[in-house]
Amino acid sequence: MNTAIIFDMDGTLFQTDKILEPALEGTFNVLRENGLWVGETPINKYREIMGVPLPVVWETLCPSFSQEDRENSNELFQGKLNEIIRSQKGSLYPNVEMTLQSLSTKYDLFIASNGLGEYLQSIVDTYHLNRFFKKVYSIQLIPSGNKSELVKKVVKENKLSSAWVVGDRLSDFKAAKDNGLISIGVNFDFAQKDELEQADIVIDDIRELTTLIP
Repeated sequence: MNTAIIFDMDGTLFQTDKILEPALEGTFNVLRENGLWVGETPINKYREIMGVPLPVVWETLCPSFSQEDRENSNELFQGKLNEIIRSQKGSLYPNVEMTLQSLSTKYDLFIASNGLGEYLQSIVDTYHLNRFFKKVYSIQLIPSGNKSELVKKVVKENKLSSAWVVGDRLSDFKAAKDNGLISIGVNFDFAQKDELEQADIVIDDIRELTTLIP
C-alpha cells in the first residue's frame, strides 16, 4: 500500500485564469458569428463556477442552448484552450515545479481533474509534468462526472493506504471527505471562502505543502 498526493489541475497547479479569457472570448466570437449568442462573453459567470464538470459549465453559461449546441460549444472551447496552452501562453503557479520536484521524491503524485483528457495532456506535455506525476486522471473516466468517484478510482487502482487531496474548489474537498482522505485547499484565483471552509487545511502558497505534509 502506498501514500500519495492527489492534485487538482485548474486553479491549483495551472493558472487557468491566463488562458480562460482569450479561449472563452474566441469561443463566443464564433457563437456570435453563427447567430447563437448575443451580448458580452459571460467570463465572470464562468469564473464563479470554475471547477464544476463541463456539462454543468455549458448548462450554466448557455441555458437556452440545445444539448447539441452545448456540446459543439464545448468542443470549440477545448480546441482553443489546447491551442493557447501549446503556444505556451499559459503558466503554472509560482513555485509549483520546485514543490512538485521535492514532493515527488517522497510521495506518489497524481492528477485528478474535472478537465478533459486532451486538455490535461496539453498542460502535462507543455510543462513536462510527467517528471513528477505517476498518472493523470480525467473526469472523462467517470460516466457520472462525479469527482468523488474519480478520486476513488485513483485510490483503488494504485492501492493507496492514505492520501491528501489538494485543490481549490468544493468538489475537491468533498472528494477527499467521501474517500476518507485529508483535503488541502489552495487559496488561489478561483477559490471561494465558503468552499475553503470545507477543507481540512488551507494554504496560501504551494510551497507550504513541503513542510505541511509529514
